[in-house]
Amino acid sequence: MADRATALRNLAVVDMFHGRSPNGASLICLVTAIDENTICARRITTQEDLQFDRNSGIELGDVPSRIDCAAPFPPNVYDAFSSLDRSYRTLLQMERSGIEIDRTQARWTPEERRAFQLLDEHIAANAI
Repeated sequence: MADRATALRNLAVVDMFHGRSPNGASLICLVTAIDENTICARRITTQEDLQFDRNSGIELGDVPSRIDCAAPFPPNVYDAFSSLDRSYRTLLQMERSGIEIDRTQARWTPEERRAFQLLDEHIAANAI
């Protein structure tokens, strides 16, 4: 198990990490900004902006989700989640602009499915 404080301090913009909400929901997040006390991130699957305490890894919101893995994802997993993030951002922007989107555009690619399959193993091997 990695040192929690060091793992959180080593996160940088464009890194990805995993968190878990109290109800067990998975939070795959992309770091969008960091300051001395806060990690700002976007949850890839929902495009929700979140903030986490940089010392504890606890979400600074109504639901105290917790960062449970800050180790870099393997390149193929990172690339798949990065692609998914771009796709979901584009679809969300279209929807906000009043453009009706075809929900089939949000389907996962085989690479994205594989990344989700590998996620639990990665988290277990790199838990903080």
